[in-house]
Amino acid sequence: MILKVLYNIISMLSLFKVFMSSDVEQPVLNTLRSGFVTQGPRVEEFENALKSYLETEHVLTLNSGTSGLTLALRILKDKKFVTEFWPGFNDDDVVLTPALTCFATTSAILANGAKIRWLDTDLESPNIDLNDIRRKLSPKTKVIYIVHWGGCSVDLDELEKIKNECYERFGFRPMVVEDCAHAFGSTFNGKKIGSHGNICVFSLQAIKSLSTCDGGIITLPNKQMYDECKLLRWYGIDRDKRNYKGKDFRLENDITSSGYKFHMNDLNATIGIHNLPHIDRLLEKNRENARFYDENLSNIPGIKCLPVNGEPSYWLYTIRVERKEEFINFMKDNNIMTSQVHNRNDINSCVQDYNEELVNLDIIEKDLICIPVGWWLERSDMEYILSKIREFYC
Repeated sequence: MILKVLYNIISMLSLFKVFMSSDVEQPVLNTLRSGFVTQGPRVEEFENALKSYLETEHVLTLNSGTSGLTLALRILKDKKFVTEFWPGFNDDDVVLTPALTCFATTSAILANGAKIRWLDTDLESPNIDLNDIRRKLSPKTKVIYIVHWGGCSVDLDELEKIKNECYERFGFRPMVVEDCAHAFGSTFNGKKIGSHGNICVFSLQAIKSLSTCDGGIITLPNKQMYDECKLLRWYGIDRDKRNYKGKDFRLENDITSSGYKFHMNDLNATIGIHNLPHIDRLLEKNRENARFYDENLSNIPGIKCLPVNGEPSYWLYTIRVERKEEFINFMKDNNIMTSQVHNRNDINSCVQDYNEELVNLDIIEKDLICIPVGWWLERSDMEYILSKIREFYC
């Protein structure tokens, strides 16, 4: 009883919390007064730190993860990347993409004027059903977007097999864009997500594992794509060669491809530089809390824990529950936030042209829920959450 009174007094145990390093205030002030408040030396410093952390060479920072997802398809629609394995993307081609994701994934595809075909979920996980990719491969499915839900990796080995199968059937390997918004610091087969040879995009939005208040990262599999993205994130202007005909340092030379204003600024980068050294500690606390759930939830009737690949970041801890709506209301009444977090995208009016049956998602959305797992939760918080789950189901 005392425990319940205590938790009714304090604020709700949240699914999300913003982390900010205690030593960031003076560096931010220094940046504000430096004369570089847009893209400058702090952006370059942050990108170099990210190259080391993500274990990959071609890294660009952006103003959002959505910008990265948009850029990814934009460069794939550019004919300069056509190879013997990749025939290019045409207006009548199709992007395979998860229906269960943040709408940012879908929005980036629509912004490129591309057609969508939805991928179903796996019944054992909110991640995509890889066999559904196999079923939907065709000469028109040139690009596949995937999402590492909650930081739990899609099986990238199996995905490579599917790409090879597509080559055997249709003569090309689909390009894969990994939406890693949940997965900063996650690994698969001992390698960081972002370093497996696909185009990968991370979100650095306020509540993500690594936050710059807002921002994003895109990693590219080769220098040619990196150079193109670097141009397109700043209107198509080469910032290193601004000196119009050698006469005016401020004017740009010929712009061959119109781009966007997608770059990161030095204020966001400064925050990232000082938050990054804390990320391993934060993720280990997430994982410690996830292990607590793994050990204590599996035998509770009405709860189903889900298998994972690799070492997740556990930005989310997702389970399947009986009596979902009642469970959400009960936990809320006991100051514990729960949510499905992302709604299925295929129900929105703006994508009604792409309706199709998604049998597994129809099933899993009825009982899918996320419970708090983050670094801010102490053991007493975890025990309280567990006690409320037991109270509801037992």
